[in-house]
Amino acid sequence: MPFVRIDALGADPERLDALGRAVHDALVEAIGIPPDDRFQVLVGHDDTRNTLRYDSDYLGIHRDDGLVYVTITLRSGRTPAQKQALYRRIAELAHAYAGTEPRNVFVNLIENEPINWSFGEGVAQYADSPTAVDSPTPTGPSS
Repeated sequence: MPFVRIDALGADPERLDALGRAVHDALVEAIGIPPDDRFQVLVGHDDTRNTLRYDSDYLGIHRDDGLVYVTITLRSGRTPAQKQALYRRIAELAHAYAGTEPRNVFVNLIENEPINWSFGEGVAQYADSPTAVDSPTPTGPSS
């Protein structure tokens, strides 16, 4: 189960929805997340320089106020190649769905272990169920 937070400058509800779909579809395609495994927080920022800050040319990538921060928390186990494919697909789909230039898509993955998840009821479901804890496969763990 990845948990996704998207923060975008100048984003109306339609753009936020398109960005959320882009990230979810990329997770499904690139690392095999189940299609019904969608948990997201989508936040639009109108006051650009006061709510999100960024270096407009860090690492030689020119960013502008179309910037989107994508933070994905997920269970560990993906290969570097899977992560690269995910970053690439998020940028492609953010451009296709929301018109966001790939140069403005900033992605951060935060990996953790099964014990770090509770889906409700105050229970760590992955830790308490041997069938819910899976090992990496060629397409990656299911969450």
